[in-house]
Amino acid sequence: MCEYIILEDFKMDKYIYDESNGLWYELQDEYYLPCLTLSPEEEKLIGIWGQWHKRYLKEHRKATYATLLTSGKLNTYLADINEQAQERFERLIEQMKHSQGITEQLKADNALEWIQRMNNIRASAIETVNSELLFI
Repeated sequence: MCEYIILEDFKMDKYIYDESNGLWYELQDEYYLPCLTLSPEEEKLIGIWGQWHKRYLKEHRKATYATLLTSGKLNTYLADINEQAQERFERLIEQMKHSQGITEQLKADNALEWIQRMNNIRASAIETVNSELLFI
């Protein structure tokens, strides 16, 4: 006949430290799992350009996305991309307006034509920014 020993008073520590690798471990059920956390990353606002680039990285550049995420640099990277894209977009619009002769006078004289031409410029600028900065 088998005898079972019940160790009711045996209690495992909630946290232990392993000096060989410098990690803390937390007791989860019956197993010790390493306590791993990413260093806090500076929170920066990510606009539409950064969000589009993030989606592109997740779908098409998975290794780059994972590297940036695990290194704690994703937010900063996306905020920088967003800023560069916004500056490029605004610069392109101004250059195209100037080269096509779109002025405030045209806006006052023929608002519909001005809107049509500005929409074309915006679409061209978005396409340029996407191909130069976001989807590469």
